Amino acid sequence: MEMILKLIGLCLLTAVLTLLLRKDSAELSLLLTVSAVLLGILMLLSALHEVRELGTYLLDLTKLSPSLFVPLLKGMAIACVVRLGSALCADVGQSALSAVLEIGGAICALWCALPLLRAVVDMLEEWV
Repeated sequence: MEMILKLIGLCLLTAVLTLLLRKDSAELSLLLTVSAVLLGILMLLSALHEVRELGTYLLDLTKLSPSLFVPLLKGMAIACVVRLGSALCADVGQSALSAVLEIGGAICALWCALPLLRAVVDMLEEWV
């Protein structure tokens, strides 16, 4: 709970400061936003580490192959990075770049999922 409160505080403070700076220095405003995003991600790394440990424990418990979950994790990571990048592009008024980034993220997520899709197709071929 403490982490999310700190994150909310960081985001609200950054939003207010960027609104004040945007009139006089748009470049400094963007730099402040990017810095706050990076700081927010650093704040979340400890929680991500605990989630990773739980995932590893569950994989060991179920004896499932990690290759089944790696494409899902890669897709989730791609979605997070694309969402942040797209929002930053939209913030500076580059909606076309934002759209290209979102399309590229969808294609990369599908590309990461290809091994999983191939495994499903192979399994279906065995049944037929």
